[in-house]
Amino acid sequence: MTRLPALFVARRNLSRNRLQSALAALGILVGVVAIASLGIFGNVLAIGADDALGDIGTQVIVTPNADAGVQSIDDRTVTEIQRVTTGGRAVPLKTDGGLVTRGGESAAATIYGIRDPGSLYTAADGELPVPHRQGAILGADLADSLDAQVGDNIDITGDTYRVIAVLEPVESFTPVSPNDAVMLPEGAVAGDGYQQVVIETETGAAATASANAIKSSINAREDIVEVFELSSILDEINQFFSLLSAFLLGLGGISLFVAGVSILNVMLMSTVERRQEIGVLRAVGVSRRAVLRTILFEATLLGLGGAAAGVLVTIALVAGLYVATPVELWIVLDPTNGLYLLGAFAFGVLISVLSGLYPAWKAANEHPVDALRG
Repeated sequence: MTRLPALFVARRNLSRNRLQSALAALGILVGVVAIASLGIFGNVLAIGADDALGDIGTQVIVTPNADAGVQSIDDRTVTEIQRVTTGGRAVPLKTDGGLVTRGGESAAATIYGIRDPGSLYTAADGELPVPHRQGAILGADLADSLDAQVGDNIDITGDTYRVIAVLEPVESFTPVSPNDAVMLPEGAVAGDGYQQVVIETETGAAATASANAIKSSINAREDIVEVFELSSILDEINQFFSLLSAFLLGLGGISLFVAGVSILNVMLMSTVERRQEIGVLRAVGVSRRAVLRTILFEATLLGLGGAAAGVLVTIALVAGLYVATPVELWIVLDPTNGLYLLGAFAFGVLISVLSGLYPAWKAANEHPVDALRG
């Protein structure tokens, strides 16, 4: 019995009991949907979180070490930070808070004293001066709250400033968010020294190198500054989503294992029902290998049908996720999601073939006389 006739025989055998075959394929379908959909949903969450956090892995925040009694970062320390920073720029900031008023509107805001705002931010309206010597620069949310535009006058704790620029909104997470802040010249913010230095690098590796250089240089004798790498947040988040994905895939794997047991049962029942038929085939000269191949083809066909249907159902579920939630299309179409579909499909077929191995071996190795007598 060659492979092609064996395939036709396998298809005919499955069509004899369509309900039983359909239920077995349904088990594979459910397992594939469980693995693929849970894997894709977890991956969508991870990609969405990475997108929301933006490029925080390239930022380092340096602050005075209050535990060591250091209240601010002096000019000498800032110069040293700028010297050891690699692949980026270090921008010192003075920090305060106050009430910003325009006409009858007022809002509490963070006040930053900054020398070079263009190193960190982009203007949506107006121009960012270098250096910043006069006027106020408003964050996008604060400008909306006050209905303020370039050229308007605002009052900050009793002093009047002209708005010279409004910043682009910053969507990504950052400890120094300008959205609800106003940026003034350094001299307009009271106090000596700086409350933090923001380091913006081109790559995560450069951020790590800069952080290590600051620790070894400035903190060589005493920890006078604290160095916080925002990449550590990404590492924690990535570990969480890795664990979540593994957990979800484990749940899907249990469903597929149960489906494999179902196919094992179907194959065993099928071989028992066709015991005499298999005995006749063996008696007229059909080889063990041909019988083994036929039973394995049956299990493979069940796996292919169930897994293909599972992939289609998963695609429909993911499409529903896109329609029903605010998730962006490019996240749904990310190539890594396709890997979950391919992996679930292959795993579903593999489970089916493995589930058919024992019934196929049992049918192929039974003595023809015993099969006929049964």
